[in-house]
Amino acid sequence: MTRAQLTLAGRGFEKYTKVTRREQFLAEMDRVVPWRELCARIEPVYPKPGNGRPPVGVERMLRMYFLQHWFNLSDPAVEAALYDSPIMRTFVGMDLGREPVPDETTVCKFRHLLEEHGLARVLFDAVAEHLRAHGLTVSTGTIVDATIIAAPSSTKNATGTRDPGMHQTQKGRQWYFGMKGHFGVDSQSKLIHSVEVTPANIHDSHVLPWLVHGEERRVWGDSAYAGQAAVLSVCAPHARDFIHRRATTPELRATNRWKSRVRARVEHPIGVIKRVFGFTKVCYRGLAKNRHRLVVACALANLCMVRKRLLRLQEA
Repeated sequence: MTRAQLTLAGRGFEKYTKVTRREQFLAEMDRVVPWRELCARIEPVYPKPGNGRPPVGVERMLRMYFLQHWFNLSDPAVEAALYDSPIMRTFVGMDLGREPVPDETTVCKFRHLLEEHGLARVLFDAVAEHLRAHGLTVSTGTIVDATIIAAPSSTKNATGTRDPGMHQTQKGRQWYFGMKGHFGVDSQSKLIHSVEVTPANIHDSHVLPWLVHGEERRVWGDSAYAGQAAVLSVCAPHARDFIHRRATTPELRATNRWKSRVRARVEHPIGVIKRVFGFTKVCYRGLAKNRHRLVVACALANLCMVRKRLLRLQEA
């Protein structure tokens, strides 16, 4: 995207400045996100100029959409943030001296366009192709895991009901209401290569067939996936089972600790999504919209985790 020179409405006459963590992060992501490839996936379904107001550029809307993911912003919040933050405006390529920020309705319509055409998986696959082109391939080891993402349990809404797409489940002695994200993560690079979403009451092991790519030599997981040897023999016939077993003896406890050295790597990408991006609660009503958001978040988490390596490759 060609960016016009900023007017005085940008950073102004500030004499003292400092590169903040947010500014550094956005500068790095600006360089590692494959903007051209992602925009090419969206342009066939994006509105074309015609009668009426011309549409906002695809890349600009995509940048705003990614800001929502990285900083956990709603549609009106990302509009307000762009008016408030010169750093975010610089990332989007927007100058308030020449144009206003796209309003929250425009942001909402863009998100609905992506959801309507199922472009979350398309963007996820495009990012995976980009990483493979830079030597970040999926190895023969997969770690599987799941995490609960909470949803509002209150019925104080217009319909007087809970979200029908969500469900409650018990973990330990605590009850949770929401959905569950299931991940297949590469055991070496920690990149997410598979993601599925279900109501929270679906057991982790039921989603195992969709979390392996079939070429595994090893599969790691916690005890929730125990007893799935028959499933692995069909979905990953060459894989050895390194899933935790119930520790009834000191030998089994020692074996589980050894397995945990590898299995713990799955917590890194999940931590990026939940702790860095702030996706600890569902953002929308219904499973489909939240599934779309989680798949895109996985693609961005992959780029976030390997951005330093991608930057070194660019500088080499």
